Amino acid sequence: MKLIGAGLPRTATLSQKIALEMLGFGPCYHMVDVLRDLDRVRNWADALAGKPNWDQTFAGYQSTVDWPGSYFYRELIDAYPDAKVLLSVRSGESWVRSMNETIVAFHYGDTMMHDLSSARARIDPGWQGFLDLTRTMLKESGLIAFGDGSDATAVAEAMDRFNEEVEQSADNVLVWSAVDGWEPLCEFLEVPVPEAPFPNVNDGSTFVDRIVDSALDALTAWRSPPG
Repeated sequence: MKLIGAGLPRTATLSQKIALEMLGFGPCYHMVDVLRDLDRVRNWADALAGKPNWDQTFAGYQSTVDWPGSYFYRELIDAYPDAKVLLSVRSGESWVRSMNETIVAFHYGDTMMHDLSSARARIDPGWQGFLDLTRTMLKESGLIAFGDGSDATAVAEAMDRFNEEVEQSADNVLVWSAVDGWEPLCEFLEVPVPEAPFPNVNDGSTFVDRIVDSALDALTAWRSPPG
């Protein structure tokens, strides 16, 4: 493991994944890797239970960003003391808004995305396990209490406190925002700046489409089994 991404979800983590892979620090582990292979949930459930196997979880990967990896950033720093730490940040107001429109709406919102996800969980044990994992992380993070009327300012302040804790967790931490682009990231990683523009992916609509489309595919397959 060469780089540990400690930034919270919705801080341009998918853009980071692509950027790190472009810079030669890939494959980079991200929540999309779990979504593509729900069998990976078991490793993270073990980690939540205090029984992680990091070398197995990250076999073949050189970096990690986003939850579930960044949820365990302290443990990963201990497990991989030579790895650099990337803390991705954004303004508290924009982060709360993005979380509410995506992850919170997915789990707790009165939305079609939530309804379709819940329907999929009734027929797909792997998806139910994924929901259990992510809801547990949201509940136990100690950072956020979305879905219960929490004041947005208080939630943003909790994010700021989290970022301060990450900054103090290691000596080799880069505090970085996607708007900073390639230069500070490449300097931190001691690699040349690519000629290609910095990737910019996974806005809110992409997140929603990913959840809705996968749920519809699962429900269609259940309703129309082969033969």
